[in-house]
Amino acid sequence: MFMGTPDFAVPSLVKLAEGFQVVGVITQPDRPSGRGRKLVPSPVKHAALEHGLEVFQPENANTENSLQKIREWDPDLICVAAYGQILKPPLLDLPQFGCINVHASLLPRWRGASPISAAILHDDSQTGVTIMQMGPGLDDGPILAQESIDILADETAGSLSDRLADLGGKLLAATIPLYVGGNISPRIQDHSFTTYAPQLKKSAGELNFDLSAESLARTVRAFSPWPGTFTFWKELRLIIHQARAVSVTSPGAGVLTVYDGYPAIGTSAGILVLDQLQLAGKNKTAGSAFINGNPDWKSK
Repeated sequence: MFMGTPDFAVPSLVKLAEGFQVVGVITQPDRPSGRGRKLVPSPVKHAALEHGLEVFQPENANTENSLQKIREWDPDLICVAAYGQILKPPLLDLPQFGCINVHASLLPRWRGASPISAAILHDDSQTGVTIMQMGPGLDDGPILAQESIDILADETAGSLSDRLADLGGKLLAATIPLYVGGNISPRIQDHSFTTYAPQLKKSAGELNFDLSAESLARTVRAFSPWPGTFTFWKELRLIIHQARAVSVTSPGAGVLTVYDGYPAIGTSAGILVLDQLQLAGKNKTAGSAFINGNPDWKSK
């Protein structure tokens, strides 16, 4: 059985559908989205239906009603990737081989909900995927397999997530036969190296120009596409889609300037050049085009 919800989980489901008997898929209920608040199915639901798999969408996977459905499917193993709920022992203990999880970090580094953003935000040179046995704790179960990749210089959370999702699907499919065949010795995590990546909030995207330009450029990449980064100009929200740090003398933290025809903002060290941005109510635009349309950029 598979449990997952966002795009990150889709490659894992596809690999399972290609090589194993998937008796059912649990994903989050359809959620309202967009201005019309129309109910939209999760990416995992789309993929499951395309592969002819039965889908179950409980509000809570731990209820007796949910457990009864899983008992009817009678899975030998439950595979989980970014499902979106904490699983409790009655569910974890149900299958013969328990539950295993695809986690987008090299555990025990970056346990929690936002490991991909955390790796970029903290300037990690590498990250990867961990296949782990699930228990009642937060991402602290024994490790079955890990594979690492380098984080690229211009990597966003979105692009890194895509690469890790593909890696996770392949690693999951390769790990399952070894695991159920008894050919893997689960490795206990070294908890002394634990770091946590909590759930990101929308408010976290407001940039603090008392930080360095390098730190802010990483924040823009780490928060793309969610929750996004922004500041304010003339009391309007200014969304920053792409930015880079330039090591020149700063005019002062938060002071507006222009660099090589692009809008820029001073920080505690260097300036943050805004390559692609979007003023509230307007379309996304290149920084050079923004300057051409807003010659008064330097005025607050």
